[in-house]
Amino acid sequence: MASSKISQLQLLQQNLQGILQQKQLLETDLIEVESSLLQVASSPEAYRIIGKVMVLVPKDILLAELDEKKQTLLLRIASFTKQENKVKDNLEVLQQEVLDEMKVTHE
Repeated sequence: MASSKISQLQLLQQNLQGILQQKQLLETDLIEVESSLLQVASSPEAYRIIGKVMVLVPKDILLAELDEKKQTLLLRIASFTKQENKVKDNLEVLQQEVLDEMKVTHE
């Protein structure tokens, strides 16, 4: 019984690592988008890179697109945070169960 719970623990830990990695990538993207928003807002003209060419685009359109991307990233980060918390809670419960079983076997 304890060995199956230990396997579950390992799976939950791997799952948590994956969630944390994906969340970190999203947070990095968010930092880039926020930086882009500041740059575009403070410059007189806005450009978009398409392939190997920079094209002048209306600043308000670019700001709206960046803001939409930021909102999407914030939602995804919130979702990963919820998943992270759920997995952490499950991990704690399972770890306690394994510890309790180990104490009973050694007594």
